[in-house]
Amino acid sequence: MDTIAVLDFGGQYAHLIANRIRRLNVYSEILDCSTPADKIKANGYKGIILSGGPQSVHDTNSPDCDSEIFNLGIPILGICYGHQIMTHKRGGTVSRGKIKEYGKATLHIQKKEGIFKNLD
Repeated sequence: MDTIAVLDFGGQYAHLIANRIRRLNVYSEILDCSTPADKIKANGYKGIILSGGPQSVHDTNSPDCDSEIFNLGIPILGICYGHQIMTHKRGGTVSRGKIKEYGKATLHIQKKEGIFKNLD
């Protein structure tokens, strides 16, 4: 059975994410964000979702994950803090916003290319 690992960074939505995946008839398991990559590999997960959390990668003692997960060759989706940690650990830049946000945000796509090509 295909299984997706949801790495929990302390946000309130990890269970909701896992539930939505299961509604798509794909099994999911919630794991602590510090789960070692070798355990993820050994369990044969088909993908990883890095959940959100209340912190920023700029915060002292913010949660972390094993950098080796990015070398497993499986798809990874970062949501909220999960996107920050993925960007940060892969050498990208995470800049502080002018205002803190929570909830819905507006995205302005500047170049309608790649996965954004056919979006309104």
